[in-house]
Amino acid sequence: MTTSYIRWFRDLSLTDLPLVGGKNASLGEMFRELLPLGVRVPDGFAVTAQAYRDALDAAGAWGELHALLDRLDKRDTDALARAGARAREIVYGVPMPKAVEQQLREAWRAMKARFGEDLSVAVRSSATAEDLPTASFAGQHDTYLNIRGEEMLIDAVKRCQASLFTDRAISYRTDQGFDHFKVYLSVAVQQMVRSDLASSGVIFTIDTESGHPDFVFVTAAWGLGENVVQGAVDPDEFYVHKPTYRQGHRAVVRRTLGDKQVHMVYATGRTREPVVNRPTPKADRARFCLSDDDVLELAGAAIAIEDHYRRPMDIEWAKDGPDGALYIVQARPETAASQKRVNVLEEYVLDGTGPVRAQGRAVGAKIATGAVRRIVGAHALSSFRPGEVLVADTTTPDWEPVMKTAAAIVTNRGGRTCHAAIVARELGIPAVVGAERATEALKDGDTVTVSCAEGAVGRVYDGALPFHKDVSDLAGLKKPATEIMVNLGNPELAFQVSQMPCDGVGLARMEFIVNEYIKVHPMAVLHPQHIRDDAVRAQVEALWAQYADGAAYFVERLSEGVGTIAAAFWPRPVIVRLSDFKSNEYAALLGGRDFEPHEENPMIGFRGAARYVHPAYEEAFALECIALRRVREAMGLTNLKLMVPFCRRLDEARRVLQVMARHGLERGKGGLEVYVMCEIPNNVLLIDEFAQLFDGFSIGSNDLTQLTLGVDRDSAIVAESFDERDPGMLKMLRLAVEGARRNGRHSGICGQAPSDHLEIAKYLVELGIDSISLTPDRVLKTMQAVHEIEQAQGRAPRD
Repeated sequence: MTTSYIRWFRDLSLTDLPLVGGKNASLGEMFRELLPLGVRVPDGFAVTAQAYRDALDAAGAWGELHALLDRLDKRDTDALARAGARAREIVYGVPMPKAVEQQLREAWRAMKARFGEDLSVAVRSSATAEDLPTASFAGQHDTYLNIRGEEMLIDAVKRCQASLFTDRAISYRTDQGFDHFKVYLSVAVQQMVRSDLASSGVIFTIDTESGHPDFVFVTAAWGLGENVVQGAVDPDEFYVHKPTYRQGHRAVVRRTLGDKQVHMVYATGRTREPVVNRPTPKADRARFCLSDDDVLELAGAAIAIEDHYRRPMDIEWAKDGPDGALYIVQARPETAASQKRVNVLEEYVLDGTGPVRAQGRAVGAKIATGAVRRIVGAHALSSFRPGEVLVADTTTPDWEPVMKTAAAIVTNRGGRTCHAAIVARELGIPAVVGAERATEALKDGDTVTVSCAEGAVGRVYDGALPFHKDVSDLAGLKKPATEIMVNLGNPELAFQVSQMPCDGVGLARMEFIVNEYIKVHPMAVLHPQHIRDDAVRAQVEALWAQYADGAAYFVERLSEGVGTIAAAFWPRPVIVRLSDFKSNEYAALLGGRDFEPHEENPMIGFRGAARYVHPAYEEAFALECIALRRVREAMGLTNLKLMVPFCRRLDEARRVLQVMARHGLERGKGGLEVYVMCEIPNNVLLIDEFAQLFDGFSIGSNDLTQLTLGVDRDSAIVAESFDERDPGMLKMLRLAVEGARRNGRHSGICGQAPSDHLEIAKYLVELGIDSISLTPDRVLKTMQAVHEIEQAQGRAPRD
């Protein structure tokens, strides 16, 4: 009986992994099971692993391969390179068995008859130990794109088979404990998607850095996908929140524009290479390469794939230029973030600071120090020493044996799904990718500190900065009856901080989002014609060049910043405080000086609720309301609660609530709760009246102390008189907590006092406050202390 060396995707499933390798088995599984659900998978076939084994059997090649590899010490990089090169020569040089060649040609002709004379295919390696839940083998073996014609196909298949012995694959198998001679190579032959005329990229169904399971993370760049995978470009990034997507809410929660420096396309004319890289036109670099509809369709496909495989997945996708359709071209288990220990919280904390030499996208959340070693090409790898910081334009899979010895990795190009990022995660070392001009800014021998512990932005600091690591075992942690929440403003920290066992966000500061992500005064986006400085006006208008107008820019950026925090903590409550800049702080925003008054004491001037109903700001407040309504309604993040700051009087409170309702934020509608900051003595004195207007109170201890004691909290001269533990302040706290309870309203505190003074936290717990919100670094210690206080009171902890 003739052996069948060709298996079409439609005839394969995950049970065929020993026959066709992980990649082919997964393609077959998706083609059979997910195509009916609307997940498009390009058609194709597998050349079985038996074809590889039979070729080597017929040539008697196993003996020499054993001689090369059985006693190989991969730490000897020169010996590794020699053995790998010779092993590839042996495999590539053995004749393809006639039966294999005949069946391969027949399969090619069948595809050509179906798809037309212009057929081109991708030829990808699929090892039998590849794409496993604990070892991805990502990038270890070779891929060939835009293969046309039978002769090119046969050659590409042989080259794929030979790539089982790339230096990186030999090294990886050794590290993972795989026997070189029990791993076999199958080959995928798949119809090409013309993403050279559109875009492509990678999807993870988990946040790659924090391991947060509720997000689909999509990366995208123009052209064929190899640039994204290999890190040759800085791609666009998009996040979609899975729980609310499942509820029918279709919205991109967060997006980041990548530089997309080059794009890979089909080669034209006489060239030895079937694909080439071209510089991306400036206009294309400045715009996203996917529409929101495209991102959401990809997210739906990714969720369907994850549901089918029942584990987090790493997926490659491509968009076809001619028909505009989106295709899944590969899916494998994610092997880094999903392997983190669930009950252990590991936090790296930078204890010093210094000049920032380079910055880009953070991979992981660790910190490392070492001497810089710039690598300009594979020929320079021999100069690298263990413990150094590898700095390069980009990395390739061939570098992996050296990368494994690095303290950290820094690259000019690449996104968080590129090769350098994947390797860094598997190794558990920090990496900063897309750090433009890092190879110019960092010199060989420089001592630097690479920090990925500060959110989505990774920084390379000058010198060896002090840092420490906190490890907390959460397995036996008792949650007190008093809710312990966090204060947070930076959306980039949201995924990481949300992994803490807290009860939500007691204070999300909108000011940080406006200052860091929007950068411009809201009235300036509405009325740029009133900006007197031509240069400033040009800067302001440039910010929304890719948007319909300035208002659209402001609303999208603000809603995505707030939405990121709300999504990260879903379904726990997130209380966002409406903007509370002072007039001098607003004036410091781009274009702000033309819209703000000069005040001698901005701290008690034109701030908080007074602004929202004033003609000078009411248009800008409308933008805030539109953005927050988008978070709750379009994104479906109904865990978002709103809080009105610095509300001096009852009539002011009523007017603010009326304006909010007019803009679609009506208290009680759709479950919307509106809190008020309890930070002015009048809020305490009239707490029964304020309780009729609001759902809860959050004590702002900083301003309440300032106004109770008559101390300017910005003044260094009277700083010693600013003390939240003053008897008058303690009485204010007691009146606020008791007043809220008397009226059946939530009481919380989000000021700095309980973070700085444990005795304040103890006092509030004894009063029976409902929640305490703290800076992230104080959460676990305070939670433990509150549990002990409650135990002494005889109060039972929560399960």
